[in-house]
Amino acid sequence: MKALIIGGAGFVGGYLIRELASVGWEVSATCLPNEAITGDCTVLTLDVLDKESIKPVLEQVRPDVVYHLAAQSSVAVSWKRPQLTAEINVVGTINVLEAIREYGGNVRTLLIGSGEEYGFIREGACPLGEDEPLRPGNIYAATKACQGMIGEIYARAYKMDIVMVRAFNHSGPGQAEIFVISDFCKQIAEAEKGLREPVMKVGNLSAMRDFTDVRDVVKAYRLLGSKGVSGRTYNIGRGRAVEIQFILDTALKLAAVPIEVTRDPARMRASDIPLIEPDVSLINADTGWRAEITMEQTIADTLEYWRGRL
Repeated sequence: MKALIIGGAGFVGGYLIRELASVGWEVSATCLPNEAITGDCTVLTLDVLDKESIKPVLEQVRPDVVYHLAAQSSVAVSWKRPQLTAEINVVGTINVLEAIREYGGNVRTLLIGSGEEYGFIREGACPLGEDEPLRPGNIYAATKACQGMIGEIYARAYKMDIVMVRAFNHSGPGQAEIFVISDFCKQIAEAEKGLREPVMKVGNLSAMRDFTDVRDVVKAYRLLGSKGVSGRTYNIGRGRAVEIQFILDTALKLAAVPIEVTRDPARMRASDIPLIEPDVSLINADTGWRAEITMEQTIADTLEYWRGRL
């Protein structure tokens, strides 16, 4: 199998390269000129906003599966730069799909979306099935919802082999500290090394969220690349939400020094939805995939990453 990962320089891209290569896939991955990719793959330069440059990459790689990871994925940036977010996430996706359509061939495409697309969830709607109405609450989520709708249209209208994904929170070693598990672990590692006072700053700890290890998530991507049903949308997550308090308690048990916990008003979100939890029975039925790595292991590995990094 040959895979082309469009947007392979990010956190998930590196793990997906390793996952596919580990089972013998021939992997090519693209990045922007100012980015770098390491791993067992052929690296190509590509900007999805340059439509004319995409088809030549397809002709060079001749992939069986295309993983479209290229995105502006920050909710905060989406509020500050909504036009850029729409251009990359919507126009960029159209450019990729148009290039694949013109290229022809038997190519499967995975469009990677987000659990953020569900947005303002109805009371009692969890666990969220893929047919739950989308009510995105930010610009990033709206563009990802649009990406998925466009994918469905192309699959239906042009008979293209397209699978849509809504991935919920995923974490692991190497993730940026703006995400909660990585944030807690980095603060602990800094306190252990005396780089900060042994005080943990936290936000809302009662919110319940679904977290999956990134190594499990990329395994789901691989299985959908070969077993997913064209035209379908799949939730990817553990299927069991936990309180942020559980993540904090688990991380603090691993700390080598006593750490005080304090609430930081800057980290509180007035509009936090109490519970977000996906139904993952569809991907389990179609591929056999389930999350296997425990949250405790993810937290421990992420803490070790930051200890080594610092």
